[in-house]
Amino acid sequence: MKRTLALGGIAAGLLASAAIAAPAHADSVPAVNLANTNLAAQQVAAFWYGQAKANLINATPYAVETTVPTKHVSTGGVSADDKAGVVGSSGDQKAATGTLKNINLPKTTGKVFFLGADGKPHWCSATSVQGQYKNLVATAGHCVYDTKSNATTLDKWVFIPGYYEGKTPWGIYVGKTAYTHYDYSVYEDGDRDFAFVTVYNGVLPTEVRGTGHGFYGIYEDYFKAAKVKKAIEAKKETGWSDLKIEPFVDTKSGPTGKGKLGDRRNFGSEWVQVDQAGILAASKIADGDLGDKAPEAFPAGTGVKVDPSNKAEFDAATKAAPQGKAGNSSATDGWAWSKDLKVLYLKRGETYTKRTFFVNYDVDYKLVGKKLSIGLKDVGTLGSNVGGQGLAYNQKIGTGIFVFGYPSGSHPDGNYAFSGKTQKWAYGKTFKAAAPSMKAEELVGIKSSFTGEGSIGSSWLYRYSNTKRLGYLNGVTIAVSDTDGNNRIDTSVSPYFDGETLAVYKQAAANWSGKIV
Repeated sequence: MKRTLALGGIAAGLLASAAIAAPAHADSVPAVNLANTNLAAQQVAAFWYGQAKANLINATPYAVETTVPTKHVSTGGVSADDKAGVVGSSGDQKAATGTLKNINLPKTTGKVFFLGADGKPHWCSATSVQGQYKNLVATAGHCVYDTKSNATTLDKWVFIPGYYEGKTPWGIYVGKTAYTHYDYSVYEDGDRDFAFVTVYNGVLPTEVRGTGHGFYGIYEDYFKAAKVKKAIEAKKETGWSDLKIEPFVDTKSGPTGKGKLGDRRNFGSEWVQVDQAGILAASKIADGDLGDKAPEAFPAGTGVKVDPSNKAEFDAATKAAPQGKAGNSSATDGWAWSKDLKVLYLKRGETYTKRTFFVNYDVDYKLVGKKLSIGLKDVGTLGSNVGGQGLAYNQKIGTGIFVFGYPSGSHPDGNYAFSGKTQKWAYGKTFKAAAPSMKAEELVGIKSSFTGEGSIGSSWLYRYSNTKRLGYLNGVTIAVSDTDGNNRIDTSVSPYFDGETLAVYKQAAANWSGKIV
C-alpha cells in the first residue's frame, strides 16, 4: 500500500534527458552505508575472492519473499502520479518486440551477492543503471535490506556483472550506500520494494595471500565482548569479518607468587602456551620424581600425554582436554594440564613428571575475527565497463517489457526449469497486480515463467534495443506467482516506477563512490 511521499514538487512534462524531478527531502530517501571506508570495502572484496572464490561458488539464490500469491487488478490499482518520462544516456530507442528469436543479452545484468540472516552467502539478480558517476545498481529492496532478521542491510554486499560459475569478467563492485523509499525502509511496503545502490570502482585480484584469524581483544565478561563486537559490525569500517567471541582462560601463579603461567600466549589458537622454565623454577621440583618411565599418572579425565614431535598426538591431546591445555616447549619436551587446571604433566625425554599447583584462573572472553589478505587492482567504474540502463517512469499499463535475470529453481510441481547459472530473458505486456502478503496493492505484473529463486531483482527494460543492448529500467522483479493454480509459475511482479521512484533514483545517482585501491 503506497503512502504519499512529499517530493517538493515534480516538474511536469519531463522528457528523455531533460530536467528531472526535484529530489525528495533527505529524510524521505533513507541512505544506509554498506561499506563506508576503503578498508571495509577491500575486506568485503577479499571475502568473496578469497578461498578460491568458495563463497561465490557456494552461494545460493535468496529465498526470502520469492513465491507469493498475486492477482490481477481490474479496477483501481496502480496509477501514474505525473506525465510519463525517461532519463538516462541511452537516448530514444526503437522498441524491440517479443517476436525476435535472438536477443542480445545486456552486459549490465549480473548478480548481487551478500550474507543473509542465516550467515550464509546468497544472491539476487540486478542491473547497472546510468548515473552521474557511472556507479549505480538497481535491484529489489529486499535484496539489500534485511527484512528477515530486521537488521538494517544485508552484509558484504557486492555486484558482479556477467557472473558465471566463479568468473568475474568485469570485476567485483562493492556496495557503498543503499537508497530506497521511506515507506519501504520504515514500513516494508511492497509497493516500494526497490533499491538503488552506489558501488565503488570494480576490482580484480592480483594475488591472494590467504586468510587467517586475528586477535582483537580480551574482555572480562561476555557482555562487554558482545558490545564491542556489535559496535565493530555497525561501523563497517574496521576491516574485520567473521567476528566471534570465544572463552579465554587466564591463569595466574600460585600463592608463592614465583613464576608466571601464560608468559607466552597464542591468541589465534585454542590453547595458551606456558613458559615451562618459569614453572620449574617456581615449583623447585626436580625432574624424574615419577621415575624413568611413563607412570600411570594419566587416568581418564585427569591428564593427557603429549609427544611434541607428533603433531597428530598433540592435536588429539588438546581436543581430549578441552578445559585444559596441552603444548610443548622443544623438540623433546612436552606438557599437558589436567582438566581442572591444577595438575601439570611434564615430559623430559622419556621421563614424565607430575607437578601440582594451587592455580588461580579466570574465564574471560576474547574477540577474534578473520583478517583477509588479498591483492586487488582497480578496473574502473561500473558504467565505463558495462554501460548503464536508463530509467523510465509513469509508463502506461500495457507497455511491452523485456525482463532479464538469473531465474533458478523449480516450479511448484517440481519441474526444474532454470539453473540460475546463465542469464535468461522474457517478454510481456504489463498489467495491474497486487500481492497483499507483501503489503503491495499497486504493483505491475507480466506473464513470465521465471521461477522465483534467483530471478528476484531482475531488470524490467522498456524500449530495449537489441543492437545497443540498452533500454530504460521500468521495474525490478520482487516476487513471482502461480495465478491460475496449475502449480506452474506464470507471473512476475514489480513495483510501479513513478515520480517517487525517480526521486529516489536521482538522490542515489548524484552520489560519488570512488576507488578502494
